[in-house]
Amino acid sequence: MRLLFAEDDKQLLTAISRGLREAGHEVEQATTGGQALSLLQSGEYDAVILDVLLPGKTGIVVCKTVREAGNRVPILMLTALDAVDHRIAGLDAGADDYLTKPFDFGELLARLRALDRRHRETAPPRLVIGDLEIDNERRSVRRGGRDITLTAREFMLLQFLAQNVGRVVTRAELMEHVWDDTQTNYSNIIDVYAARLRRKIDEGERDAMFATVRGVGFRLDVPTPLASKTRRRSTAPRRE
Repeated sequence: MRLLFAEDDKQLLTAISRGLREAGHEVEQATTGGQALSLLQSGEYDAVILDVLLPGKTGIVVCKTVREAGNRVPILMLTALDAVDHRIAGLDAGADDYLTKPFDFGELLARLRALDRRHRETAPPRLVIGDLEIDNERRSVRRGGRDITLTAREFMLLQFLAQNVGRVVTRAELMEHVWDDTQTNYSNIIDVYAARLRRKIDEGERDAMFATVRGVGFRLDVPTPLASKTRRRSTAPRRE
């Protein structure tokens, strides 16, 4: 993989870059947010490892700028901050994954492999579930003609639920397939994102689609009166 690693701690930058190269990756380095953004605007990478607390432009600013430009390169954010709200801020900026310092180098490699695998997986261009339309290519969502603005992580959560419409998806599955992590307890973050997604999808609608199964996980249902009453019948999404 061709990687961009942006980190202002030069000792860590050197050590991790050496390990990545020994693992067979090509690595370009940046020590400021402005330098990282310049490299991202002029080159192509398979993934980016981006420290949150970069001097100049922060990693969050860099990530937002890249996403607003339409660049979907997988981004793994690094930070020494361990609070849930800091994790959410990084993910809302458009990051695909999040790793808290200090971290095990083997875990970093595993996260990069997971990001690359997920990025290469093909999805149908559009999923239509009742009056909900998910455009995977444009990464846009509409329900009943209403445009719904989602963060990158909210979109991934909705996408996975839509691919399993009518079935209860457990938090463990979401940690593995949406957060690419089977070790860290992301339950609080999952609940935050689920609550936000539910509001955006169902707010103002007669028939709710997003269901929480207490103690188990979440389910996306077909938005019809029948589905609202029974919540049991599974109907596959139409793929276009």
